[in-house]
Amino acid sequence: MTPSASSSRIASQLGLAERIFAGPRARRLIDGVEAGLDRVDANLERELHVSDALADATSRYLFDAGGKRVRPMLALLTAHLGDGVTEDVVEAATALELTHLGSLYHDDVMDDADKRRGVPSAHSVWGNNIAILTGDLLFARASQIMARLGEGAIRLQANTFERLVLGQMHETVGPTDADDRVAFYLQVLADKTGSLIAAAAQSGIIFSNAPTEYEEPVRTFGEAAGVAFQLLDDVIDLSADPDETGKVPGTDLRAGVPTMPYLLLARRDDPEARALRDRIDEGVARIADGEDPALLDEPLAMLRSDRSTRETVELANAWSRDAIAALDPIPDGPVREALTRFAQAVADRSS
Repeated sequence: MTPSASSSRIASQLGLAERIFAGPRARRLIDGVEAGLDRVDANLERELHVSDALADATSRYLFDAGGKRVRPMLALLTAHLGDGVTEDVVEAATALELTHLGSLYHDDVMDDADKRRGVPSAHSVWGNNIAILTGDLLFARASQIMARLGEGAIRLQANTFERLVLGQMHETVGPTDADDRVAFYLQVLADKTGSLIAAAAQSGIIFSNAPTEYEEPVRTFGEAAGVAFQLLDDVIDLSADPDETGKVPGTDLRAGVPTMPYLLLARRDDPEARALRDRIDEGVARIADGEDPALLDEPLAMLRSDRSTRETVELANAWSRDAIAALDPIPDGPVREALTRFAQAVADRSS
């Protein structure tokens, strides 16, 4: 049986196989999530409108550029373990997507990224100060929404935001000599990416009045899936085709931010690995001194074909399996199956 047209966006995002839509329960689930996403987008349109013309333009900028809406989608999915897509679930999903959007403005300033979602980064259009203030404005709007949902929502937002900030801070400062650099980086990913995806999955349980014993499994699932998602992003970031990624290949490494392929390369002590690591380090230093970032094109192409990049893919798959294992307490059914497909899909994207 062919999925309905309204299901196609969800199916492509979650990587769901056609057989998921064979039963009426599964079709109702996907239709419910799709309708919920339409409501979230309508909320975002409203919340991103600002009476000040400049703030209105900057706030809408990355929203208008696109995005997968992964976090709202997870909240809407897990809500089907309770009363379904209630108004509170839609509100919470909106707030968490605003938080994600705000973090993108800040991340791009700190990473000096040229592009985001296929368009020039906000700070390259309006400057660092306006980009940072726009992110702050979106955080404020998200907090206003959570305040309407009560103390529990405020606590969820505050705890998540704390982890986002600490993750960014730790990424900026870097590990100490006593830290294992790979373990340190994985914790940064859990804080910067996993925590918000976990909060989205958890919010679907909380605001749909689902059984409280489902909260911890979906939180653990979301965090592990988020780490897997970001590890694959590290691989995709090395893509030779910026049209596929929406940004310049190797953006993070060119800015001096190590990613997992580089960290795994740096762990090795064979001559080839040392030579490539030294070339990358030298290129990063020269870029920091004002030289053309294109000087790293060849070393990054070599890193893309190096075994450390393949090992990053294997690591992403391991985190995906951990996410799926966390779902054991969730009852069998279309929600658990969709979440399983999601975890498999985020670690199996085109690179």
